Amino acid sequence: DVNISGDTLYIQTGQPWGGFNNPQAILIGIEPFIYVCDTDNNRIVMINIAGEIQGSLSIKRPVAISQDYKLNLIVCAEFDTSNVTYSAVYKIDLHSAGHQIENALVTRILPIRDVDFNTQRRYTAVTVFYDNSFFVARTGPNNTSVSNPDNSIFKIAPKKLAAGGDVLIPSDGDTLTIGRVPFIDPLSQGLISANGINSMCAFYKKNLDFIATLSGESSFKAQWFHFFSSGIEEKYISQFDPRDGVEFVIPNRFFNPTGACIDPSGNIYVADAGKDSVFKFNSSGDELQSFGGSSVFTKPYAVAFFDKILYVLDSGKNQILRFILSTDLK
Repeated sequence: DVNISGDTLYIQTGQPWGGFNNPQAILIGIEPFIYVCDTDNNRIVMINIAGEIQGSLSIKRPVAISQDYKLNLIVCAEFDTSNVTYSAVYKIDLHSAGHQIENALVTRILPIRDVDFNTQRRYTAVTVFYDNSFFVARTGPNNTSVSNPDNSIFKIAPKKLAAGGDVLIPSDGDTLTIGRVPFIDPLSQGLISANGINSMCAFYKKNLDFIATLSGESSFKAQWFHFFSSGIEEKYISQFDPRDGVEFVIPNRFFNPTGACIDPSGNIYVADAGKDSVFKFNSSGDELQSFGGSSVFTKPYAVAFFDKILYVLDSGKNQILRFILSTDLK
């Protein structure tokens, strides 16, 4: 990173934090603690801002994580039965355990209904909204069904919010509703697609917008899903139109993005493991200080932001690297 003529750029700060094995997601919670899906070590690790491990929870192959405003973690992971392994969504009750994560009650939210037990379906992404409803992305090979293709996004919500669809009653008795988010094409190679969603990140606002990254065949592998409501219809539309020349939606801008986050200013960060880089955009979709390359990253897989620091989870190096803008050092 050569600083030419006073450009603003990202500078690594502090030592990397290691000890992970193919980690695939990072979250900075409300507390704030840092949570890492340490995927191949079959655990979620809880770390404080100083980088000290506070504890860990055993869970099979966690791949995505979010947190609601009751301080529950919502995690996509797996579980085994006697002969098969299923993908699953769990709620982890940190509050009742006094944030001793290893003692936290783990409740499976999906699959519960018979219809949801399907070994080919994977839960791949999760994000929580301001009202404690959350979205879960699911992927799979069977996408001919109009009403229930494998590639779908589901809204799960406390019963009083009524996500539509069916009722889910997990073992802790906390009744939830689940409904498929409509009008999202399971196989589209364009915008507003559920074709291989591998991460989702809501905005810290009273809306239902989110950023998704996708692994399916698509010209737009990072997308801003904007919730449009006319009073007559409600649906997701793309925040940006590629015809307007917005950099965020330049076709094939991304190669293999696997994680995104949003900072308090509304800037969007996308970790692109396929390009060894982290891309940064403002809320208008203009590209800002993107950085990376093989000298910095091996496989930047996920990102999180807190207090001027950008945390990059590198699943190739099995480390968390931290970066700060040069202008924030002064």
